[in-house]
Amino acid sequence: MSIAPFLGKINQFILNPLILLMFAIALLVFLWGIFQFLTNTEDAKNREQGQKNMLWGVIGMFIMFGVYGIIRIVMDTIGVNISGRFPF
Repeated sequence: MSIAPFLGKINQFILNPLILLMFAIALLVFLWGIFQFLTNTEDAKNREQGQKNMLWGVIGMFIMFGVYGIIRIVMDTIGVNISGRFPF
C-alpha cells in the first residue's frame, strides 16, 4: 500500500483550498489598500495605511505562490501525481 494517493487527497482537499483561501484574503487586503489609498487623497495617515495594506497584500500573495511551489516540488519529489494545474 502506497502513501502517495493519501498525500494526493490531502493536497487536493485540504492544502489547495487552504492556499486558495489565503491567496484570496491577501488579494482582498491588497484591494482594500488600493481603495484606502485612492479615497484618502488629503489624509496622509490613511493614505500611508493604504500603502501598507497594498504591500502586505502583495507579500501575502507572493508567499502563497511560494507555498504552492514548495508543495509542488515536494509532491513531485516523493512521486505524488498532482493534477498539474494551479489551484487558482
